[in-house]
Amino acid sequence: MSEGSKGSSLAFGQVVIGPPGSGKTTYCHGMQEFMGRIGRKVTVVNLDPANEAMPYQCAVDIAELITLPDVMENLKLGPNGGLIYCMEYLEANFDWLQEKLAAFRGHYYLFDCPGQVELYTHHNALKNVFTQLAKWNFRLAAVHLVDSHYCTDPGKFISVLCTSLSTMLHVELPHVNVLSKMDLIEQYGKLAFNLDYYTEVLDLSYLVDHLASDPFFRNYRRLNEKLVEVIEDYSLVSFVPLNVQDKESMRQVMQAVDKANGYSFGDQEQRSLEALMSAAVGADFHFTSTLAVQEKYVQSQDKAVEEVMDL
Repeated sequence: MSEGSKGSSLAFGQVVIGPPGSGKTTYCHGMQEFMGRIGRKVTVVNLDPANEAMPYQCAVDIAELITLPDVMENLKLGPNGGLIYCMEYLEANFDWLQEKLAAFRGHYYLFDCPGQVELYTHHNALKNVFTQLAKWNFRLAAVHLVDSHYCTDPGKFISVLCTSLSTMLHVELPHVNVLSKMDLIEQYGKLAFNLDYYTEVLDLSYLVDHLASDPFFRNYRRLNEKLVEVIEDYSLVSFVPLNVQDKESMRQVMQAVDKANGYSFGDQEQRSLEALMSAAVGADFHFTSTLAVQEKYVQSQDKAVEEVMDL
């Protein structure tokens, strides 16, 4: 994997990013097991220096190079400043990363990244790491995880959309936004609209109107309208729902990522012509799968009324 080497074979993988607690490590564990069962050789690379308890089999661990507790103790930095320092240190030691990755040539890579939002929205260290990996013939897709229960709060959902859009523009990789923990989506409240409204990010003016019913957000209607205009003008953000414990859900996410990083067009696995054509023309309609997810995890209003009547 020498830099700029055109003769070396392509390597495919995912960089798993997102805010703290969004399920990145759990996702890497689940995807490693899922892909292993379908015959892929998967290598998980931990790039989170604060990640001490890893449930997956970790082939490359940044802890061998640097750890967050050591940085915080020796440089007297807080957790946020320490993470930024760790990523800058990794950026300055590309040779270590290249040597470690070279031992797993021919594998599919999962990069478990830190859970600090500014690393993906405006700081350049991790972005430069991804750029360097591309020079080593890695074909990567960013999998951006966010908690699905944010959909139940219109204000938080708009914030998630802004963060997702900012991350997409800054990281500059093929991007798959994922609503994680779908089994907990209504833990903190009910959805105001059908699930496909949130996954496809449909007409957000309805969301602004819904926000205006709250006396607090009514004062910020113009601000919310402008934020929504920015999101809709770019028209880039959409989501794939995910429950790591659901095989069909994992398959849907894997297919979306394979199309994003180009793996579905390679010859690593036997594929049907129908699957290739679907990926080529983008004809994998998500409405049916989203409807199935809604029926499985989102309680309908009629069912809720029936349960209240039974009580």
